[in-house]
Amino acid sequence: MATDEKWLAAVWPFVREHAPPAPATVLEIGCGPLGGFVPRLRSAGYDAVGIDPEAPPGPNYHQTGFEHFRAPAPVDLVVASLSLHHVDDLDHVVEGMARALRPGGTVVVLEWAWERFDERTAQWCFERLPTEDTEPGWLHRRRQSWLDSGEPWEAYMQAWATEDHIHPGDTVLAKLTARFESTAAEDGLASYPYYFPDLDGVTEADEQAAIDAGLVQPAGIRFVGDRRKADTA
Repeated sequence: MATDEKWLAAVWPFVREHAPPAPATVLEIGCGPLGGFVPRLRSAGYDAVGIDPEAPPGPNYHQTGFEHFRAPAPVDLVVASLSLHHVDDLDHVVEGMARALRPGGTVVVLEWAWERFDERTAQWCFERLPTEDTEPGWLHRRRQSWLDSGEPWEAYMQAWATEDHIHPGDTVLAKLTARFESTAAEDGLASYPYYFPDLDGVTEADEQAAIDAGLVQPAGIRFVGDRRKADTA
């Protein structure tokens, strides 16, 4: 199973659990070339569309950035999976998410806290990368770039995140909690497995076991909220 599809399959139950009942209207930000959750949502009876410059062709997708998109009508659910940490203007995008929702609508966000990707976690991941005869993924590229830099891991990661304008997970979460009222039992902290789709033979349960054993820093963020706070802002 391809990395992106493995991720979508693993986190789909979380999205489905927190989505309002079908046939709710859904807008997915950053659906990517696979269409993100849109196919699964539509199969489950939702009126879902995806927004991404690399979105697939078809009437259920818009090939543009969310910053340039205006929903024709407020939607019941906005989903953003690994699409907020690299946007140029995080405040603008989060505000746009609030505007796109009807009052009481729901946001479901899955994100990554890069600041928790410490050297011990990186080495654990690097030891489990697919062989080099497979197409290199982002972890392959980070490992090689780090080795080429000759820098200590923490300095390398900070420089990479700064150069690529990667927002820390804590910043993403702070923006979300300032604009939306958290409604899930989860507190939104970076406490979920994240790296397993890119690793060879590693399941979500395997990574969770490594987290529990203190071998890996948890870096996955899962946030669910609604517009109650946004309506009073």
